[in-house]
Amino acid sequence: MNYEVIVTCAVTGSGDTADKHPDLPITPAQIATAAIDAAKAGAAIVHCHVRDPETGKGTRDVKLYAEVVDRIRSSGVDCVVNLTAGMGGDLMIDVDNPTVPAAGTDLVPPLTRLAHVEELLPDICSLDCGTLNFGEDNSVYVSTPNMLRNMAKRVQELGVKPELEVFDTGHLWLATRLVAEGLIDAPPLFQICLGIPYGAPATTGSMKNMVDMLPEGAEWAGFAISRLEMPFVAQAILLGGHVRVGLEDNLYLERGVPATNAQLVEKAIRLIDLLGARAMTPDEARARLGLRKRT
Repeated sequence: MNYEVIVTCAVTGSGDTADKHPDLPITPAQIATAAIDAAKAGAAIVHCHVRDPETGKGTRDVKLYAEVVDRIRSSGVDCVVNLTAGMGGDLMIDVDNPTVPAAGTDLVPPLTRLAHVEELLPDICSLDCGTLNFGEDNSVYVSTPNMLRNMAKRVQELGVKPELEVFDTGHLWLATRLVAEGLIDAPPLFQICLGIPYGAPATTGSMKNMVDMLPEGAEWAGFAISRLEMPFVAQAILLGGHVRVGLEDNLYLERGVPATNAQLVEKAIRLIDLLGARAMTPDEARARLGLRKRT
């Protein structure tokens, strides 16, 4: 069991959820406010995507990231800033002509996916460590071994901590290879992502299996989506890990009741307290993960 827990809040994501929640953070001001409120509620790390303010859809717009980060950093509320670097890997397959990307494809070179990381130098950025059939249609998330090597090398040069997001055991195998190749500085940080079709299912066995595959000295967090979000807060702690909650992963506080990010953080911290553990502060999280405090 882990008695000192880093809480991450993933405040909005990029999924098609804008019309499924009455107050999903969409504009930079809304996303930054949600992150600040989550930090006030006890989250040590805030994980941010950005969305097109007009459509609510996920985007790679560096200016939107810059506004979010500036608002968070200038707020006076301390937190570790974690930006996604997963945008730009979406391939839509036309089943009648699979050699031509279909509408909705956003597939760009690996270093282009890091444009906002290059400019803003967050504390952490996520690396999605493998290709995945994403959902029920013809969508594939593309992240090849050499793409990841290129991204990991550049992130290392920038002094940004990569969060190695793994959606299945093959992803974890690849991420562990990056660690062995010296592309990830110690301690490596893994995020075990469960329940996303079609990665690993949200079961105790899946999480335990992936934890057992982690390299020695790794720090890790884990989460499951939708109604299993809170049960897997407890599960991750019991298996020795840190936790993640937020509207990226689950829209509801309880059945039929839309949540805010701060409410989800508060609920997670109640579970942490009930298990006899405690939530770590941002400075404690920095020390644990080998981060320097940015000014």
